[in-house]
Amino acid sequence: MRHRKSMSTFWEITPAYRDTPIANFLPTLAAAFDTAGQYVTSSPISRVIRTEIQGKAVYIKTYTRGGKSLRRWFGRSRARAEWENLFFFEQLDIPTPPLVAYGQETWGGLFKRAALVTAELQDSRDLNTLHLEDHPILKDRHWVAAVSHQIARHTRRLHQKRFGHLDLKWRNILVSLQDTPRVSFFDCPAGQIRRGPNATRWFIKDIACLDKVAKMRLSRTQRLKFFMNYERIQRLGERDKHKIRKILRFFHGRE
Repeated sequence: MRHRKSMSTFWEITPAYRDTPIANFLPTLAAAFDTAGQYVTSSPISRVIRTEIQGKAVYIKTYTRGGKSLRRWFGRSRARAEWENLFFFEQLDIPTPPLVAYGQETWGGLFKRAALVTAELQDSRDLNTLHLEDHPILKDRHWVAAVSHQIARHTRRLHQKRFGHLDLKWRNILVSLQDTPRVSFFDCPAGQIRRGPNATRWFIKDIACLDKVAKMRLSRTQRLKFFMNYERIQRLGERDKHKIRKILRFFHGRE
């Protein structure tokens, strides 16, 4: 007798958004896929749109693949990793866009589709967009110092927990445009905790990713200040200089 494959679907609205117009508008995973909105970005496995629900803007990220290679069907999908990492950041007091809803559908135990919804942070932009627009706020040394200090603190907190972000780019960091900025991390489907000596390479990669744009936008003094904030040091030792050289060389020959 042949066994029929079964469909399994779950869709969770986070407590803060239950019994709200957003929850009523997106009651199911299917509703998230059927919602139309302004195109933001896409990749071979996912798409992001922005839409407004009774005056509240949300971002809907839909996944049609679980990931690359075998992860496309088996193991923890990129979608699940993304929302689990948002919860992990929250536990570490690292600000993120509020998670509204998330869920996944499998067929016979294999990934079929998934989605997560986040609320828009008002008056916030991603750092890379500010860089590409040559936004004047990036010339405000006090604002930049405040942002840099927060990024250093958040990154150190992740690394202290042996967590590598693995895509810690300016485009994945949101900042508010107020005089006292607030930094939020988002879009982290690849990050995970790793033990052992090889984890250090992940942490070097995170800082090297940040420095890709920083070396075009910031002064050497500002970049060095970020590193010293990250390391919690007042002056450089030989070990620190060796680490800086590793960071600067990390992407050599790969781009």
